[in-house]
Amino acid sequence: MKKLLTLLMVALVSIGASAQIAQDAYKQWHQNKFSMFIHFGLYSVYGGVYNDKPVTFGYSEQIQSFAGIFSDWYGDTALEFDPVKFNADEIVALAKEAGMRSIVITTKHHDGFCMFKTATTDYNSVDATPSKRDYVKELSDACRRGGINFAIYFSLIDWHFPHAYPISSHNCDFITPQHHEFTKAQVTELLTNYGPVSELWFDMGSNRPEQSKELYELVHKLQPNCMVSGRLGNGWYDFAVMADNKYPEGALQAPWQSAASMFDETWSYRSWQKRGDKHEKAMEKLRSLINVVSHGGNFLLNIGPRGDGSVVEFESDVLKEIGAWLKTNGEAIYGTEASPFRENFAWGTSTRKGNKLYLILSGEYPANGTIELSLPGYKLQDSKGNLTSANMKGNKLMVNLPKDAYNDQTIQVVELTFDREVLPQTNANSVRTANYSYDCFDYYSNYRSTVSYEWALKKKVSKVELTYTPEELGDEITLNDQLVKLEGGKAITLKVDPKTSWGKRYICGPEFNLFDRASTIEVNLEKTPLRKKGGAWKEVTDEKVTLPVNLIEDYYMMQMVESPKAQDILLDVAAGNAVELFVNGVSVMKHLNPYRCKYREEKVLVHLEKGTNVIVLRAYNRFEKETSLLLRPSAEQVIYKQNVTLNTPADRVKVHRTGLATLHTDTELHNLLVK
Repeated sequence: MKKLLTLLMVALVSIGASAQIAQDAYKQWHQNKFSMFIHFGLYSVYGGVYNDKPVTFGYSEQIQSFAGIFSDWYGDTALEFDPVKFNADEIVALAKEAGMRSIVITTKHHDGFCMFKTATTDYNSVDATPSKRDYVKELSDACRRGGINFAIYFSLIDWHFPHAYPISSHNCDFITPQHHEFTKAQVTELLTNYGPVSELWFDMGSNRPEQSKELYELVHKLQPNCMVSGRLGNGWYDFAVMADNKYPEGALQAPWQSAASMFDETWSYRSWQKRGDKHEKAMEKLRSLINVVSHGGNFLLNIGPRGDGSVVEFESDVLKEIGAWLKTNGEAIYGTEASPFRENFAWGTSTRKGNKLYLILSGEYPANGTIELSLPGYKLQDSKGNLTSANMKGNKLMVNLPKDAYNDQTIQVVELTFDREVLPQTNANSVRTANYSYDCFDYYSNYRSTVSYEWALKKKVSKVELTYTPEELGDEITLNDQLVKLEGGKAITLKVDPKTSWGKRYICGPEFNLFDRASTIEVNLEKTPLRKKGGAWKEVTDEKVTLPVNLIEDYYMMQMVESPKAQDILLDVAAGNAVELFVNGVSVMKHLNPYRCKYREEKVLVHLEKGTNVIVLRAYNRFEKETSLLLRPSAEQVIYKQNVTLNTPADRVKVHRTGLATLHTDTELHNLLVK
């Protein structure tokens, strides 16, 4: 953890960020692991019902939009908002019993109603309601009394502010200059009047890069230790946030968080929600917590109080059951680091802390009753938990489990102590490993960005050979502890087999879609990778096509290639706001282009298998009215090889590009190979 935080601070300095989070703030936030989210506001009064009918489309906290309620009618809800059962001290006590270390409350959601006293508008809980209460202050005071961190949610969308964009279906409209100043004024109040704030959870909207940067720096000017969420946009954040109720595929090179609701369909109170079995829900959310923490993240679990302020008993009972498990097994959660293993296991997962490894049996009983893990060079000193035996056999850790290690009532933990600190494990096979963060323009372009690559070598070496393409020529990279300019390479022409045949080319789209999607794609021509209105593949003859497109839509271009042998080939590809390339169903390159970029051409080195190959180019649009796609073999099949002498001999090589916009920006070194 210390090494990661040091790297993050160095990276912040290298990109010229004028505001920085102290390492202690990172560390405290990272070690908390489990927090409470509270969605509470005027929408809570409706409980997901309008005109005596359940509103079944959309989240209930956005009922004003999904039920089509006139703004003045919705505003009049404030006249009856008097949540007499809202008790901040009881909520803090519940969070602590659940094992949560902080609370994040919605100070203002998309409806623009402020749950705090503000000079910017009378549309707030003190001036507009009979309760005359400042709920943000009540909870901040209760958190201080209870010894728990206080944090706030703030929507960058405001349906009430007259100079903001009106209600849209996607909630990612641009932020007008007037709205930006309004936001800054309210953020200033929140970070000035309510004591220490551990995190500021921005949500939705579409800031320009300079707006995101200005807000990020304002937060840290007012509260230097306040962590900023990734939904501020454009890479200006202190912790990444997954999409709603989503989880990453692996550990990230940045602090991150998954936010989850009790039920995926809504965040605020919904009176008609089918809640099911409390124990099953507790086990579901406990497994989510374990999954997130084992991948190095923090888990933010939401409750939605009723309109009268009371906590739904079902949600309270679920939290208490999770808390009971944490009282016994919290050592495997709090203050831990991600699993040292990159693989996912059917038997469950693991966390680590110092010289301890925790096996969390959250999956299925292993087929032979034995968990086998590769831990070369480690000596097992002690083991605790429900197991028959645990021992090292050479480089393998063997853990034998009785069948009662798994049951429907709880999740058990095995604690193993080794002779030294348990560190992330990799196989020394020279295979490139990607390290990830999250980057975005806004919510709809949020995706797992590749911030560096590394190779584990079979032995320490003093010299490595870099292979790259004209795309990287002239770039500067950091290779371990030294700067390297990619310009001293020897040009080599790829010997593409002349019998390689470029077949038919197809277009498919448009489709409304998030950029953060699965890394595989359906390539069967009788089917389509598009889930909505994209339609069928249509044959085209042009290498480059330009098409009309709406915001948050994809187009796909597919190229069939017959290769007489396995071989490498250099492609020209191009798209607008963002691009992804699939080869035989697997994503080989994915990144955002610069903000508002309409067209960008680049070269990609791909490997063709012998026989039929299917190459699919995805062009993602966030802002523009048209998009262009280009897919073709490069006219010159030239790559470069460059030898680099290492300052310090090493058995591991790590590279990333210098001079990027933020430390979360994709390094775009997918063509680079190290030998």
